[in-house]
Order: sequence, then C-alpha cells, then structure tokens
Amino acid sequence: MKNLTTKINKLLPEQMLTGYSNGVFPMGDSKYSVDWYEAEPRGIMPMGKDIEGIHISRSLKQILKKKLYEVRIDTDFENVILNCANRNETWINKIIIDVYTELYNLGFAHCVEAWKNNRLVGGLYGIALNGAFFGESMFHIEKDASKVCVVRLYEILKQNGYLLFDIQMITPVFKTFGAVHISKQDYLQKLEKAMKIKRIFKY
Repeated sequence: MKNLTTKINKLLPEQMLTGYSNGVFPMGDSKYSVDWYEAEPRGIMPMGKDIEGIHISRSLKQILKKKLYEVRIDTDFENVILNCANRNETWINKIIIDVYTELYNLGFAHCVEAWKNNRLVGGLYGIALNGAFFGESMFHIEKDASKVCVVRLYEILKQNGYLLFDIQMITPVFKTFGAVHISKQDYLQKLEKAMKIKRIFKY
C-alpha cells in the first residue's frame, strides 16, 4: 500500500468523491490526521453479468437459511462506523467518521446491518458512486454477522448492475468469498468504466 500525501487535518465530501473516482482512498491515524493511499495489487470482488456470483460456504448458507440475523440497510450508520472503529488499532479516526457521516447524509455512504433481538451485532459500510461501490470496513459481535452483511451487499450491487466492488485489500473473510487481486492498470480501467455509468443503490 502506497502513501500518496502528507498529513491532512480535514476532509470534505467532494474531496472524498474525487479521490475515489481517481483510485485513491483515505486512512486516518491516532494523531488526528489522514493520508491518501493506493493499493497495488488492488482487491476487488468480481462483478458483472458473466460472473457466477459470490462464494458462500456451507456453514454460512445454513446461517442464511435459518435467518439468524435480521438484515437492515441504512438505519444506523453512526453505530456501524463507531463499531468498526472500536478496536485496538484503527484507521477510522474522528476525521474519517465525520466525513463518512456527511457522505451518508448526502446519500453516497451506505451501511448494511445485522440485528439480533433488536441489537446491532454486525455491519459494514462504504461509498456508492456511479457504477462502483467502495467497501471500507466491517465488524461483528455475533459469529458470521458481518458475513451475512457482505452477502446482502453483494446481492444489492448485482441486482442494480454495479460494475465494480472495490475492497482495496483482501482480508481472509473476503478471500473465502472469492475476492481477487488485480493490477493497478486493470483496476483503473474498471474504475473508469464504472465512473461513466449511473447506478442507484436500491434495496
């Protein structure tokens, strides 16, 4: 992962959207500042008409079948991002939380939530821009709650014809779902195509 800037103390929504549309993303630190980064290779979840779909393990299929969690969309963004930030080391500082909350209020940031007994037990969030979704972070309190959210998010993106599902770097969880690495050049080509089309995050 390559750091592209010196420290930034504030981010505006329009700066965020410009950054994403050009292939870079922000990460904060504990010193109340933010840097822009790019990842090479880049992690993505394959999308498109010719893509079979997300890989779902047998155990996760059972969880989905039993409907152990109620999945909600965009009902508690604040607590999703705060839970994502609640770890010993995090890049989600106050600058990040503030600007993503602004983007949520503007309709660009979205979250998928897993609830159990009316309690938030898992979730994820990211940015939907034109034909791309940029996944940012996720958390779980109950087993596989965040994985249920990933499956629902993928369904939403596929149903609405998104071309790019960017995850920046592949985690063990996304590896099980079928995430792949692509080169910077291939990523920028996919990004360019995705930025030229309009899609709506409907669910």
